[in-house]
Amino acid sequence: MIKFYLVLFFFGSFYCLNSQVVLDTIETERGKMILYSNRTWEYVKDSEFNGILNEHVYSLISSDPTLNYIQSWDNEVCYTSDRTNDLGKLKDTLWLCVNEDHDDGFHIPFHGNVTSRYGFRKGRYHNGIDIALKVGDTIRAAWSGKVRYAKFNEGGFGNLVIIRHYNGLESFYAHLDEHLCAPNQDVKAGDPIGLGGNTGHSFGAHLHFELRFYDAPMNPEEVIDFDNLRLKDQNLLVHKDLFRPGAKPSDFGEHGESTNALPTKPIVVRNTRKYYKVRSGDTLSEIATKNRTTISKICQLNGIRQSTSLQIGRNLRVD
Repeated sequence: MIKFYLVLFFFGSFYCLNSQVVLDTIETERGKMILYSNRTWEYVKDSEFNGILNEHVYSLISSDPTLNYIQSWDNEVCYTSDRTNDLGKLKDTLWLCVNEDHDDGFHIPFHGNVTSRYGFRKGRYHNGIDIALKVGDTIRAAWSGKVRYAKFNEGGFGNLVIIRHYNGLESFYAHLDEHLCAPNQDVKAGDPIGLGGNTGHSFGAHLHFELRFYDAPMNPEEVIDFDNLRLKDQNLLVHKDLFRPGAKPSDFGEHGESTNALPTKPIVVRNTRKYYKVRSGDTLSEIATKNRTTISKICQLNGIRQSTSLQIGRNLRVD
């Protein structure tokens, strides 16, 4: 009974600083919990987590030593790359399935009117989507994943939640009134993660929502149809022109806007890669024959096996 009350006592603390002195360990249904002297906690498996939720994306990025991209697991910093990742260096196009089977689907973070979109605004970049709400409205996780950051952010975001997803993206939920999740917590799509608010550099209650790949912001409307509350496509082709000029994480001013210099016209690079959209009844053998390639090459290009089930509508790279 004493251990049960200890679990309740320490569960209210959201910040896991494992540099503190260990007071005790407790067995819970989820696993062994470590309790620290500053009233924080974490699970043993979380302390050993390396931050990789999508092995395929990680292997593609790390296989090119010239990129030198960083994406560590840190509950205390907003950008784990320390703003060093330059997505303008991407040489290839990466395919992401933004709605993996094990992700339990997609859920709109909040159903409200979009009041400001991604792009250049009032002399600065606006790196996300603003959605109108009332203080106390429930904000939900867009996809399943693991909470990396849940605390007050001094850089303008106010109360901020960052979730790393299995699809290779991270989502930001800013200006919250209250957190409903903790760092290292596993969440499913649609789980409540916070209450809408007006904290940080915000003038009026709203949700500032961002999507980022290796710390670099992209237009959320490349992926999400906010009017119809659904994904535009389960496939996302990631290339350097998907990101704004400079393609690096930025310093923030009011409303989460970048304080970087004015935009320059992006250089459009033609994509020479060839893709095939899977149709009903297709097999890898038939797809290989139609595109004059081999099964083994298709598997290598897409990080799949010959036994992988092909989802209708999925784009497979064939060249």
